[in-house]
Amino acid sequence: MSTFTVKDFKSDLKPVWCPGCGDFGVLNSIYQALAQLQLPPEEVVIASGIGCSSRLPGYVSTYGFNSIHGRALPIAQGVKLARPKTTVIAIGGDGDGLSIGGGHFPHTARRNIDLTYIMLDNGIYGMTKGQLSPTTGGDQQTKTTPYGVFDDPMNPLKLALSYNASFIGRGFSGNVKQTVDLIVRAVKHPGFSFLQILSPCVTFVGRDQFDVIRELIVDLDESHDRSSVEHAWKVCNEAGKISLGVIYEASRPVYEHRLEEQRATAKRVGPTSFDGLLKDYQVSGRAHSPGTGTDRDEAAREYEPESP
Repeated sequence: MSTFTVKDFKSDLKPVWCPGCGDFGVLNSIYQALAQLQLPPEEVVIASGIGCSSRLPGYVSTYGFNSIHGRALPIAQGVKLARPKTTVIAIGGDGDGLSIGGGHFPHTARRNIDLTYIMLDNGIYGMTKGQLSPTTGGDQQTKTTPYGVFDDPMNPLKLALSYNASFIGRGFSGNVKQTVDLIVRAVKHPGFSFLQILSPCVTFVGRDQFDVIRELIVDLDESHDRSSVEHAWKVCNEAGKISLGVIYEASRPVYEHRLEEQRATAKRVGPTSFDGLLKDYQVSGRAHSPGTGTDRDEAAREYEPESP
């Protein structure tokens, strides 16, 4: 049996992120998590949208799909439903996932499709040179808000919880060891897993973003009940600190399993069984084959509406 190492998941492409970008830490965490999970590279698909973080599939030696802006989740769902045994990870930024792609988030969560969605949140549009993003907060000056931000920022964790995601966690790219553990747990979870990874943009927010986050982060302790929605809401609504770890985890039916059960029901034995309908269709097709004009005329008359 082959043993996979971090090297097995590194592609020949070199990241083009800015020096110091938090995305390097997330990429390193993904390498280590995949190696720890011992997943064959050819059985993993990483799908992304557009943005700095969405370049990530090219740096990992698995199957990858760099789609259009905001469409990481539809692509990921399509792959998982077509190949259920494949491990599917969707990658995107806060702008990609909460702005143009925001409409896909609730429907992926409510279906509870067995895939992992990692949102690299830097609170800015980095690739397009520093505009306001859905998670930009405070009085931050950006290219599109030179006098500061007065919009309330979106909270990805509160959205995931309200959308009924069955696994929710938050990590920090500056803490690779913890992020590795979160990714491993998210991938192992049967159902839709959402991870918000705080990944500072040193170019358009500043290097001090790392320091600000480090001053606020605390690890969730054993007193936090991961199965409690009430406990999860408290974490999502907290002020003055940033809790890291698994915030919520619940066991729910997985979409693919329910879909397979429905297919089995549709093929049930009886007068309306799938095999019976298919046989009737084949017999009917032969009876009305375009062999003679008479057959075609009879078939046409059968479906002609009556004259008033």
